[in-house]
Amino acid sequence: MPPYAGPPVASRQGDASSPLRLLAYLALAITLIVLDDQAGWLARARAQANVLVQPVWALAGLPGRLGTQVKDNAASHGQLVDENRQLRNQLLIANARLTRLQTAALDNAQLRELLNVAERSGLDVQLAPILDIDLDPVKQRLVLAAGSRDGVHLGQAVIDAGGLMGQVIATTGSSATVLLLTDPDHAVPVTVARNGVRLIVYGRGDTLELRDIPLSAGVEVGDEIVTSGLGGRFPAGFPVGKITALRPDDTHAFLVGELKPAAQLDRGRDVLLLRPGAAIRVPPNLQLSEAAGGPPATETPVAPAAGRPTETPPQPAQPAPQPAQPTPTATGTTP
Repeated sequence: MPPYAGPPVASRQGDASSPLRLLAYLALAITLIVLDDQAGWLARARAQANVLVQPVWALAGLPGRLGTQVKDNAASHGQLVDENRQLRNQLLIANARLTRLQTAALDNAQLRELLNVAERSGLDVQLAPILDIDLDPVKQRLVLAAGSRDGVHLGQAVIDAGGLMGQVIATTGSSATVLLLTDPDHAVPVTVARNGVRLIVYGRGDTLELRDIPLSAGVEVGDEIVTSGLGGRFPAGFPVGKITALRPDDTHAFLVGELKPAAQLDRGRDVLLLRPGAAIRVPPNLQLSEAAGGPPATETPVAPAAGRPTETPPQPAQPAPQPAQPTPTATGTTP
């Protein structure tokens, strides 16, 4: 094996020039630094280098920015969902409160109408809330949350702000049953407000009917029908309904009329009961109009039903008799 002769000649020359190159690079760097600091020779070069490197920096930071944006979007979506849920709940609560306020306002308006009727007419009335309602073609009844312990008696007339509704046919200690005008078992003597013709209105389940109207009576569609006061059950002059249609009966000797009830039989929460045994003044706005050709309006109190005192002593009044079967002089029937 030949003896080691040392590194190649070229390698030894390169090793000798390496410190020189390093010194040269250092001198060049120091010179550039001094020149740039003194004269700013490299400012434009740095600006161009920054422009060239800027896309690289943006690309390098893209994953981080995307992650942050996704995180923010997820947090914003969850926050929006929560806020939407809270707003929906608040809207439901606000709508429920608004509905209650509207219902209370409607009830107050109806009560105000009832009390205004009693105040303007000077009627001796009793306010009673409606407990239940039973409206079908064969039975038209109301159940009131007031009974004999509250002074309710059989035969009491029931009215609302629109007109006559019916009469009490049964009572318990805490409730009373009202037979409505539209009940098929109910009949009431009435008169045409325009000309004073006396007729009888019968219940038809959902409407009212006038039967046996003479052809010469001069009754017309649109005529107002009011109570006549015959029989003493109902005071005269209370609105019953308005004629909506007239047609000949089967014999063509009389007319049959259909009426729309004046009272709101299918709505409202309260009614007025006319107290028995007290003198009743006909409301001025419900009296027959003398100028319309009918009989003169009654200005004095109407006498109560037979068997009741004509004055108003403090002692309680006697119960009225049960309603009779419908006849030309009857005002109501008991089912």
